[in-house]
Amino acid sequence: MSPTLTSFVKGAQDSCFPIQNLPYGIFRPTPEQIPRPGVAIGDYVLDLSAVSRAGLFKGPLLHSSDCFLHPTLNQFMSLGRPAWKEARETIQKLLSVDDPTLQDNVDLEATVFVPMSQVKMELPAAIGDYTDFYSSKEHATNLGIMFRGKENALPVNWLHLPIGYHGRSSSIVVSGTDLVRPRGQTAPGKDGLPAYKASQLVDFELEMAVFVGPGNEMGSPVSVEDAHDQIFGFVLMNDWSARDLQKWEYVPLGPFLGKNFGTTISPWVVTMEALEPFICKAPEQDPAPLAYLQDSKRVTFDIPLKVALKPEGGKESVITQSNFKNLYWTVAQQIAHHTVNGCNLRPGDLLASGTISGPEEGSYGSMVELSWSGSREVKLENGGVRKFIEDGDEVIMTACCKGDGYCIGFGPCSGKILPPRPE
Repeated sequence: MSPTLTSFVKGAQDSCFPIQNLPYGIFRPTPEQIPRPGVAIGDYVLDLSAVSRAGLFKGPLLHSSDCFLHPTLNQFMSLGRPAWKEARETIQKLLSVDDPTLQDNVDLEATVFVPMSQVKMELPAAIGDYTDFYSSKEHATNLGIMFRGKENALPVNWLHLPIGYHGRSSSIVVSGTDLVRPRGQTAPGKDGLPAYKASQLVDFELEMAVFVGPGNEMGSPVSVEDAHDQIFGFVLMNDWSARDLQKWEYVPLGPFLGKNFGTTISPWVVTMEALEPFICKAPEQDPAPLAYLQDSKRVTFDIPLKVALKPEGGKESVITQSNFKNLYWTVAQQIAHHTVNGCNLRPGDLLASGTISGPEEGSYGSMVELSWSGSREVKLENGGVRKFIEDGDEVIMTACCKGDGYCIGFGPCSGKILPPRPE
């Protein structure tokens, strides 16, 4: 990808969505119109349905495809990397300052570009299945120390496989969606009985997630080497958690109501091609994993991450900064393990990283770590403090990879916690 490539779209190169990025999303131009695929470029959305109807996808894989006429990206995701590459090359050419197709056709330009400020973003795909991993060694160690003690911090299996659980896809929402504080059971009090009440320990979890592309047939595992071709792209994710509900319910079968009340993702899917300049070495693994999880390349992505908290009517405060490269288990290893038993992934499935924590306190990816299970206060810029998320608080996650003269951004992943509904 050329860092010198520039777009004729005004302001694109100084934004989080330059021509080097071109993330995919699903948007409505107006509330009344049906959702359709688009690409972010500067402060505009390029309407791919309009581009397709204009006959501008002329390559051998897409010239007769209707994948951009669907209200989700699933069909496009299913086509695989050759089609994704062809689409990206076509879109970059159309947006290039050197190509006259759009910039010299006033009527066509007005048809295909929509100001981002006017659109309503939707989920990028119909998410059939959602899996959440637990791939940060720092996060797993911190929670283990809190709840099991330093000597037994990591579960005995943690260094041997990427632990994960199957989540609830129906409660995944797009950035900007408010969530209601959940109710549920908490651990027994002095009377020995569990309580039913609104969660007092609502937390965020800083994560990233990948959308699956073509998928695999049931019974046919995906190797670490082939996992790259299953990754359509990345989004930011907030895996909201109710820690008091989670603590009482998670034994013996793991997360349930403490997790499935809401999961927020960013609307724009950043592709592997856009992230290639930010490939870096993944952390060393000791002991070496079993053969099916060994990766000769052992690479990941350098993606700086930031979380801000904004109280209702208050000032936004950055409370933690981490990096995707901190994860012990890579996405390729997650996919290889997920499918090694023959499990079939399908286009549009979402695979999340688990909380991304770094080695320092200022890089922890959740409030339970930042407040050390409520024993410390997290200071806000307006003089306030937090131990967990309060009603009216908005959590805003962002990511931006700094390239040579450009930035690859993801757009915000934000959500606000509303008071619990009356009983």
